[in-house]
Amino acid sequence: MPFLPAVRRSLALGALAGAGVATYAAWEARQYTLRRVTLPLLPPGHAPLKVLHLSDIHMAPDQRAKQEWLRGLAALEPDLVIDTGDNLADKRSVPVVVDALGGLLDVPGAYVLGSNDYYAPGWRNPLRYLLPDDGERNTSTPQLPWPELKDRFAAAGWLDLTNGFGSLKVGGTRIAFAGVDDPHLKYDDLERVAGPADPGADVRLAVAHAPYLRVLDQFAADGYDAIIAGHTHGGQVCLPTPTGGRALTTNCDLEPARARGLHRHPADSAPGDDGSAWLHVSAGLGTNPYIRLRVACRPEATLMTLVPTT
Repeated sequence: MPFLPAVRRSLALGALAGAGVATYAAWEARQYTLRRVTLPLLPPGHAPLKVLHLSDIHMAPDQRAKQEWLRGLAALEPDLVIDTGDNLADKRSVPVVVDALGGLLDVPGAYVLGSNDYYAPGWRNPLRYLLPDDGERNTSTPQLPWPELKDRFAAAGWLDLTNGFGSLKVGGTRIAFAGVDDPHLKYDDLERVAGPADPGADVRLAVAHAPYLRVLDQFAADGYDAIIAGHTHGGQVCLPTPTGGRALTTNCDLEPARARGLHRHPADSAPGDDGSAWLHVSAGLGTNPYIRLRVACRPEATLMTLVPTT
């Protein structure tokens, strides 16, 4: 039949195009990027602070390029490190993560864990990320050595913000923290961290792995100046646009327009509004190791420079 050669050509071209996109997406997933933002949070007269936000490292022992890139971040000489979880991707990953963090563990730090610190990743159809959240969570895979990771962070003096509070003096600035365990697994205990943010602190920061609206709403209403989160991978597979990728999903109930970067919460609020906060969501450095693909959404860490308000 005369149309069969045309059909075969179309199928062949489609297969080549698909292979090309997959090759590009695999390449982009390894293009580690440092993003910089400025956040006006400090009281007048305070010296700027450099805060390195790390998230969703999803480290496997064989990911040497990621380890080397992460190790090089110590050269930024941050004043504070905030780690919003999903550090692990393998039961052997704890010493690898600690080695890759290197000199960053000598810097004051605060952290929470994510689902992929608790449970090993498994194969998942990537198309499921484009569907609405069905509420199912993969807790059937083997547990990862998260207690060992906590021990290593504790030895470095990092604050564990798992459903709790903490405080650090960084330079001349006192920072009050609150944090929750992973909201994606519904491990967050918002009652334990409820109440007005410390009015005596210079800056009040809230930390969570997954930016679920229930968590953002409470921290903003309680007076935290900024909320720091990860989990979304920035959408991971985004629609290319002239100004960057447009996320199709966040893997939580945060809207895709705020899947990464610096925003306000609530979304229509402005600095100075009662019950509102800055929100920074990291697109993270890794992916599920079985689906190492990114499109229009490079893996990232963020250097946030906190400066005085005007």
